Amino acid sequence: MSVSRRDLLRWQFDLTWSLFELHLEQLKPEDFLWEPAPHHWTVRPGGEGAWLPDWDEAELDPVPVPTVGWLSWHIGWWWSVTIDHARGRTPRERVEITWPGDGEAAVAWLRGLREEWLAVLDRLSDTDLDAVAPFPWPADPGMTVAHMLAWVNAELMKNAAEIGQLRLVRAASAA
Repeated sequence: MSVSRRDLLRWQFDLTWSLFELHLEQLKPEDFLWEPAPHHWTVRPGGEGAWLPDWDEAELDPVPVPTVGWLSWHIGWWWSVTIDHARGRTPRERVEITWPGDGEAAVAWLRGLREEWLAVLDRLSDTDLDAVAPFPWPADPGMTVAHMLAWVNAELMKNAAEIGQLRLVRAASAA
């Protein structure tokens, strides 16, 4: 039986999301801002009630250990911008995408992004998948929309595993 590329990418996304949901369902409010190491990145209240992520344009060495809150913002950031590109909208800047302010709102935000992403996936044809990807590779004609979808799946899988690991380490630390 032959499976279309879109259906295969959708299956991979659904599998990745189901694994992520296992962690999302188990997260507790205190998990989001738990600081796993002295050298970490988190989200912090900023002006006008917005929660802002720690950030540095340079690649730091060592890389700060992210909190679950920071990772949930990170997913929301790259996914929001990818959806903007996929829908032909002007992509938002990183600084325009803020964390919702608590764990429950962050999980709702991520689930909402999933719904937006499924709407993008469900409208794609083979011709769409063969088009040059608008993101995350600037002006690389060898990278297609199909590559972009595969990147989303891989990025989500990586970030979901990081959140799951932090959740487990925090729970084990408290025991």
